[in-house]
Amino acid sequence: MIATLRGKILSKSSESAVIECGGVGFGVQLTRHGIDQIGAVGNEAFIYIHMVVREDAMELFGFADPEEKECFKMITGVSGIGPKGALAILSELTPDELAASVLMGDKANITRAKGVGPKAAERMILELKDKFKGMTPLQVNQAASTPIQGTASKSLEIIEALMALGFTQPEAKHAINGLDLETLTVEQAITQALKGFSQ
Repeated sequence: MIATLRGKILSKSSESAVIECGGVGFGVQLTRHGIDQIGAVGNEAFIYIHMVVREDAMELFGFADPEEKECFKMITGVSGIGPKGALAILSELTPDELAASVLMGDKANITRAKGVGPKAAERMILELKDKFKGMTPLQVNQAASTPIQGTASKSLEIIEALMALGFTQPEAKHAINGLDLETLTVEQAITQALKGFSQ
């Protein structure tokens, strides 16, 4: 089983690259983030690999970091979503963004991915909600138990707090649009959101 590849980038497109290792060129499909991260043709690249073996083909899916790979494996565990669908999702959403979308039930955000319809998004929310709850997919492995970090977690916390105060989820989401969540604390953001409701 191929787990990683290190070698020279012989060619790359918007969705794949050929990596030469030991004189052999391996065709690897990557997320948009992965394509950006590996660098230019001629550079040496190191990528994490998930290999899918079928009767008629062997496909390599590559990732710039192990966390994205773990998230990919979680997505392919959802009924009806295959490796290419998972790759499309991770090309549109980072693992943190996907976790926030699943936890907030944001079906529209998930359907931004090419080929992912409302029903597939609903299945993802249903099947991954418990796995993502309270943790970031950037650490979704046997030892992970760290709460979601960054603006995605902050927005989720604020929305949950506003809903606890009696506002609907759409109202809460609308209230935090335009807030600078990178500089505001959760408490400050909630205060500003409430001021918006009172105006």
